[in-house]
Amino acid sequence: MHTPGNNYLSRPLNGLKNTFRSLQYRNYRLFFGGQSISLTGTWIQRIAMPWLVYHLTGSVVLLGVVGFAGQIPTFLLASYAGVITDRRNRYHILIATQILAMLQALTLALFYFLGIIEVWHILVLSVMLGIINAFDAPARQSFVIEMVERKQDLGNAIALNSSMVNGARLIGPSVAGVLIATTGEGICFLINGLSYLVVIASLLGMKVTPRVIAKKSTRVIQELKEGFHYTFGFAPIKSIILLLALVSLMGMPYNVLMPVFAKEVLHGDSHTFGFLMAATGLGAITGAMYLASRKSVDGLERLIPAAASVFGLGLIAFSQSRLFWLSMILMVLTGLGMMLTMASSNTIIQTVVDDSKRGRVMSFYTMALMGTAPFGSLFAGAVAKAVGAPLTLAIGGTAVTTGAILFARRLPKIQEGIFPVYRKMGIRSGNPGKQ
Repeated sequence: MHTPGNNYLSRPLNGLKNTFRSLQYRNYRLFFGGQSISLTGTWIQRIAMPWLVYHLTGSVVLLGVVGFAGQIPTFLLASYAGVITDRRNRYHILIATQILAMLQALTLALFYFLGIIEVWHILVLSVMLGIINAFDAPARQSFVIEMVERKQDLGNAIALNSSMVNGARLIGPSVAGVLIATTGEGICFLINGLSYLVVIASLLGMKVTPRVIAKKSTRVIQELKEGFHYTFGFAPIKSIILLLALVSLMGMPYNVLMPVFAKEVLHGDSHTFGFLMAATGLGAITGAMYLASRKSVDGLERLIPAAASVFGLGLIAFSQSRLFWLSMILMVLTGLGMMLTMASSNTIIQTVVDDSKRGRVMSFYTMALMGTAPFGSLFAGAVAKAVGAPLTLAIGGTAVTTGAILFARRLPKIQEGIFPVYRKMGIRSGNPGKQ
């Protein structure tokens, strides 16, 4: 029962207060507000870029190549970036990556408005953004805990981050579809570039207590090995990261194939493309808000295989749909499964990881989620050319569903690893088998 004079943090949390409790922290509020605007711009650009490539070339293979070019730097550099994240000030890394990403978007816009943009420009600038993201992603993931003072609220902050990303995923594609149809892709790149000014201002407005960073006498390669052995020597983190790698490799390339489904399968245009991506965002934000409303991380390990199954089966069903309204519904379910899988995985990893190795572990998380995607993009582009986009997507969905089943079979081993950590943190009590 609420009693007068109780501190906010000590009161039972419910309803909206519980769902948005991480916003009580000033730094997180600034981050949330700035990122919400910037990520909307990011999604506008993400929609415009493949549409422009497809418009310029009509090639599904080049869609895969551009996707590969934008994501392969993350695979190659993320582990090194994780070491840098543990050794350096994460706050300063974030400011630098946002400035560089702004310059990348404005360069795209400039080339477009000058009328000189070609596919090779997009490829080079995609590689540049991939390099930036390789350093941005582990720093961003690791910085969350520095903005949220109580570790009990970490899961809520991660879920709100996911809702923020997917709120942008919901709004951005719809806006992009309208902008592409009325003004062209260039304005999308310009809006994204300008949106970075907001997030840079929000970061500069924070009051961040410098993290104590122990001086390292070890070489980078030693720290890479240490991070690798820690990540893949702990069953829960290893199992989650391997499932995410499979989901990203075989499931996430649906993004690359969306222009094909919108134009060739459903016989639509850029509006159709935008609505399909927005439907995914609606499902994803629903999943993120559900996770934000949860009071504890306990039980999320059981949600992961169920959510991954929904994602995989949703992709299979979508691949067979030829009706726009049915495809929209299936994209909502697919987005829901995708978000619950990713955000639940992130929350568990961030809760149980040793803070001194957080950057390195989150770099492997980034490699699993973003680093394997370029190979998936190439695979999807090549296979779609040979057997068509629908069958390609069905193959990916089947692989994701199979991975979810294998993960579910390992749940007892995973719970043996995480429950002692939860009990030490006061998240749960009792026996490992007690739910």
